[in-house]
Amino acid sequence: MRIGILGSGLMGGKLGTIFARAGHEVVFSYSRSQRRLKRIAREARGNARAGTPREAALHADALLLSVHWSRVDDVLKKAGDLSGKVIVTCSLPMSADDTRLVIAHTSSGAEALARKAPNADVVSAFGTVPSEVLFAVFDAKRRTRRRPSLLYCGDDADAKRVAASLIRDVGFEPVDAGPLRIARYLEPFSLAMAQIAYEGDGGPEIAYRIERFGK
Repeated sequence: MRIGILGSGLMGGKLGTIFARAGHEVVFSYSRSQRRLKRIAREARGNARAGTPREAALHADALLLSVHWSRVDDVLKKAGDLSGKVIVTCSLPMSADDTRLVIAHTSSGAEALARKAPNADVVSAFGTVPSEVLFAVFDAKRRTRRRPSLLYCGDDADAKRVAASLIRDVGFEPVDAGPLRIARYLEPFSLAMAQIAYEGDGGPEIAYRIERFGK
């Protein structure tokens, strides 16, 4: 697929790198430093390059939105018309000081994003694991059949299939949590995972696995 990365920080940079190494065509965009974007694209290897948000979105089969909540409106404006695009978002609706969710309980950041880009198909994914574990999961996927889980949700079946494919490419087993409104529960869960990753004693390279019993 052709994948545009809107926000090439820790999460966007690492996921975009993995997507490129998995064989996708990737355009990294939206960083304070064009030099940094070019370095990320170079180190990603594969078919990856740096560009503007508009270039990242133009021919993309899927977009990864990975910016601070305060930058969402700006990056959407710079990306241009997103009609018909699949947007996979891992951007949590955090306050400016990153201490709390500014949207919760009765809505979610993913639902707010869908209202901001009403002609796109939004899927919430990748926000429930820390960026530090991504390369380890990708490196392990060929060595083990026991993959960690990754919850995702969305309203459009085709967009969810795209997201599930990307989740598998990274090395997770996708778990469909339902419609986009379920992001109201996934986003607080992301903060619980962050608490364990960054405040616990074991380090941030953590993931989770959902197992079914009784069948």
